[in-house]
Amino acid sequence: MNKVVILLLTVLVLLFCGCGNNTLDVDISGVQTAPLNVLRLEQDLFSLNPSNFNARSKEVKIKYGAYFEHYLMNFLNRGGTGDSLYQPNVLAYIHDKDVKEAKTYIDRIYPDEKINEIAAEANDCVKRFHFHFPKRKLPARLVTCMSGWNYAFAYLDSVLVLSLDMYLGDTAKFYQMLRYPQYQARKMNERYILPDLTRGWMLTEFDNSLPVNNLLNHTIFYGKIFYAVNALLPNENDSMIIGYTKKQMDYCRTYEKNIWSYFAEKNRLYENSLQTVRELTTEGPFTGAISKECPPRIAMWIGWQIIKSYMKNNKDATLEQLMAETDAQKILSKSKYRP
Repeated sequence: MNKVVILLLTVLVLLFCGCGNNTLDVDISGVQTAPLNVLRLEQDLFSLNPSNFNARSKEVKIKYGAYFEHYLMNFLNRGGTGDSLYQPNVLAYIHDKDVKEAKTYIDRIYPDEKINEIAAEANDCVKRFHFHFPKRKLPARLVTCMSGWNYAFAYLDSVLVLSLDMYLGDTAKFYQMLRYPQYQARKMNERYILPDLTRGWMLTEFDNSLPVNNLLNHTIFYGKIFYAVNALLPNENDSMIIGYTKKQMDYCRTYEKNIWSYFAEKNRLYENSLQTVRELTTEGPFTGAISKECPPRIAMWIGWQIIKSYMKNNKDATLEQLMAETDAQKILSKSKYRP
């Protein structure tokens, strides 16, 4: 083959590969972290019965430590191990008809092999986190459980918590029975576990505790959170990370300039009205303040675009520096965001 042709083909291949280059997909092959210790609390809880309760529950308490107490009191709202109704409350929960049926769903959908697959992906998230934040404490355990449909995920004292009864599939009878709206139920399946779990971890890790309570602060904060999730799950679709449908993503891309104009006009970004912040950051079928076609939590999406622009235009900034920067106005100005 002609040398010129070979050279041309090589250049084209390099250009093609370069176009798809993901700067967030860092090399973690040399990053050393301890693998997550996977514990299945729902299995241990259902091993309890009247005849073995005292001895077995002591074993479970030792196995899960302080988290078990937290789980009983905050996830199940059943009182702790010191409560006089501890045993009857726990047994009543695991013998509840709907809870037992949900447990059969979990056994079928999430056998140990499937949970180990999820844990392997979570381990890669932990490695990427350690790559970007080498001095921060890392998760040590991944605990699966059932929360009685109260919580989907949490991060508590180095424990990643995954409530499997919240991911039984969008057509599961329990969500219809509990009257979950469709916009919420459609995300209650395995596909959303890693994005949800990672987002919950980041929200806990980088708590928004600033006293400034205007819309700009919330917009930039959530933008940073979604960018961090993107960094830990670099090959995940944006739609999965923010929980939008394809139609909603198409709307955002098509009307990005209009959406930004809404935020920029009348100094709306500097509003401190709690109602305005809620309208633009809370879950729902749409953002009514803009239109019935506009996706919910639109301030989070626009914040994410601002952060992407900030990192693109400030190439020396690391993820650690981004998350440490608390001046939302500075980030907005240096982002040069202009859709």
